[in-house]
Amino acid sequence: MIYKNCLEGITANTLKGFFDGWLNPPNAQTHLKLLENSSKVIVAVDDNTNQVVGFITAISDGVLSAYIPFLEVLPEYKNKGIGYELVKRMLKELDHIYMIDLCCDDELVPYYENFNMKKSNGMILRNYEVQSGSPNKLRADKNGPAS
Repeated sequence: MIYKNCLEGITANTLKGFFDGWLNPPNAQTHLKLLENSSKVIVAVDDNTNQVVGFITAISDGVLSAYIPFLEVLPEYKNKGIGYELVKRMLKELDHIYMIDLCCDDELVPYYENFNMKKSNGMILRNYEVQSGSPNKLRADKNGPAS
């Protein structure tokens, strides 16, 4: 496994199979764009296939705060320590930041406690109509062709 904190050599073609279970998953091109627009990104690349098999992103002001919106590992690569390594590396990248926040489902709280993270209250708003990153696509699907 190769871990990279840059996107050199990463293309939409190397980003397949992510966002499993999402109602409106982003396509590979949108996935690449979200990686490019993140403050920090670390990808896990299978050195045999050159495919991205996991990634983590952070959005930060670079001074006091950072938010980790995504940690994803392809289903067939789970339980191999890849997610753990991605989180460990991202927290090292952010070790100069005062507050590092993320939201997770209740069943993942013990996982993040392994990194000395503390459970906290949070609030979220989800707009599933734009979950894919392509708001016009969903509107077109519901209302005919988008103008």
